[in-house]
Amino acid sequence: MKTQVAIIGAGPSGLLLGQLLHKAGIDNVIIERQSPDYVLGRIRAGVLEQGMVDLLREAGVSARMEREGLVHDGFELAFDGRLERIDLRGLTGGKTVMVYGQTEVTRDLMEARVACGAPSFYNASEVELHELKGEQPHVTFTHQGQRIRLDCQQIAGCDGFHGVSRQSIPAGVLKEFERVYPFGWLGVLADTPPVNEELIYANHERGFALCSMRSPTRTRYYVQVSSEEKVEDWSDERFWDELKRRLPAQTAARLVTGPSIEKSIAPLRSFVVEPMQYGRLFLVGDAAHIVPPTGAKGLNLAASDVNTLYRILLKVHQQGRTELLEKYSDICLRRIWKAERFSWWMTSMLHRFPDTDAFSQRMQQTELDYFVGSEAGRRTIAENYVGLPYEAVE
Repeated sequence: MKTQVAIIGAGPSGLLLGQLLHKAGIDNVIIERQSPDYVLGRIRAGVLEQGMVDLLREAGVSARMEREGLVHDGFELAFDGRLERIDLRGLTGGKTVMVYGQTEVTRDLMEARVACGAPSFYNASEVELHELKGEQPHVTFTHQGQRIRLDCQQIAGCDGFHGVSRQSIPAGVLKEFERVYPFGWLGVLADTPPVNEELIYANHERGFALCSMRSPTRTRYYVQVSSEEKVEDWSDERFWDELKRRLPAQTAARLVTGPSIEKSIAPLRSFVVEPMQYGRLFLVGDAAHIVPPTGAKGLNLAASDVNTLYRILLKVHQQGRTELLEKYSDICLRRIWKAERFSWWMTSMLHRFPDTDAFSQRMQQTELDYFVGSEAGRRTIAENYVGLPYEAVE
């Protein structure tokens, strides 16, 4: 088999890249080791930056998002018993975020992929990448018992942190940066009305809490727990009681509880590799970087990687500008590190750490009070939350 771009991974980043390339007339094949149902079963992010929303529109997959997604003009910070609203639209010249689950984004992209007839291989095993620095890069994999070779010009590694793409780069090439946080988020999905029209991020002496939603009737709540906690030790009643303790009294009084649909603990970590490319292989999304979920940047950073790679490939295949391929990593990393900084700041300001004492707690509250007490501080938070601009590919 031959194609122009081989895409490893059928998560939202791989599917979005494939859809954009297909619309531009650039052939691509997607190879995924899991089944479609498994990919759709992942419960992940739900806050989309303005840039990702615009990119989904450009890809022609935004119709259901426009109907069902929730446009949020702001969000709330809860600390020291009070609520402070960050007016995203007012502070950023009209930019907003869209609350629309990653599962729904993936479903829309999968349906678009089927509709356009572009080839995808699910349940692929023994995926191997070859000649990444040679003239004939190719991918081999096994599908339905048949060994297949796919020749291509570029390979996009969109297969996540544990995927084969990054592991295919020789040892010693990549420099890794990592921070593992000593806590996680216990998340509950429930068919209950949201406690607030916008998200609430709460700093509390007992630990962080987040009130989010997937729709007007389905909510997603989180509380910070230690790394040693087990999901089975948390009954629904215990979760709701703990969440109420961490919210301002007037908010807790409005909270509607109910049986959980899904309950899980997500660890928090920061991770970046440099560079994000090796020969004809380009790492995209979680294959190259992880952020704590505090700033809602994980899926959005993957989308910005997709945007950069797509713009480069467009000029490579339509204008022959192969020199742009060397710019991919540098362009992506400039934005990634700024998003890592924002996620690190949000995580540092809102969570209780093992060494947090009364002084540290008061410093967190004072830092937040300082930022929300000035328009410049609020604007800094807002412009990072809606997403920094995508860098142009020239």
